Amino acid sequence: METLVIRDVRKVFGDIEAVKGINFSVKEGEVFGLIGPNGSGKTTTLRMISTLLRLSSGSITVCGHDVAGSPDDVRKVISYLPEDAGAYKGLTGRAYLKFMAGFFAEGEEYERMVNKGIEIADLGERIDSKIETYSKGMARRVLIARAIMPSPKIAIMDEVTSGLDVINAYEIREIIRDIAKRGVTVLLSSHNMFEVDMLCDRIAMINEGRIILTGAPEDLKKQYKAANLEEVFVRAVKG
Repeated sequence: METLVIRDVRKVFGDIEAVKGINFSVKEGEVFGLIGPNGSGKTTTLRMISTLLRLSSGSITVCGHDVAGSPDDVRKVISYLPEDAGAYKGLTGRAYLKFMAGFFAEGEEYERMVNKGIEIADLGERIDSKIETYSKGMARRVLIARAIMPSPKIAIMDEVTSGLDVINAYEIREIIRDIAKRGVTVLLSSHNMFEVDMLCDRIAMINEGRIILTGAPEDLKKQYKAANLEEVFVRAVKG
């Protein structure tokens, strides 16, 4: 079953066509990567899926809901974690998760959601420290927990390990794997080809606003007789 379907989607900013009639779909429970160089249209696409930007034309359907016609229904089944997301640094991790859970639930469901967020963050005693004392990796854990604890159908993550060291990036990837095992469809954008290869069931490569390749990482490496996805990426972008 397809949880996300994008058909002939375009986005125009004045005289600039940032996204030029793209098509791809994401299956239920899949980890799907949208990759491309800077300025290729990745983040614009994620923002349109997340209802933050209006489509110029085409259609996006999320779990059967049309993004343009039923944005409120779409927001109920997705979570979006942008690259530059931040948390309230004066709050503890626990207090932040409680604050955010209050937008989604109350009573027993609220308590369940908070406990789930704490479990996903997995910060031990540091969950009761202020976020301003966290490392970048610890703060990212809390943000991922915030995005996942409402049990979205689709989690959209933009450059989720950007700026993290090797250990923190590894731990975040483990969290994403666990999220997928729980049945959440994950759509992620990343410049890290190793990460994409490790995590994604399928990928779409976007360049200059157009999808130039789609497929499973292993299949694309065979198609291009490449040792890794980075090689595939460079050859595809350069034509």
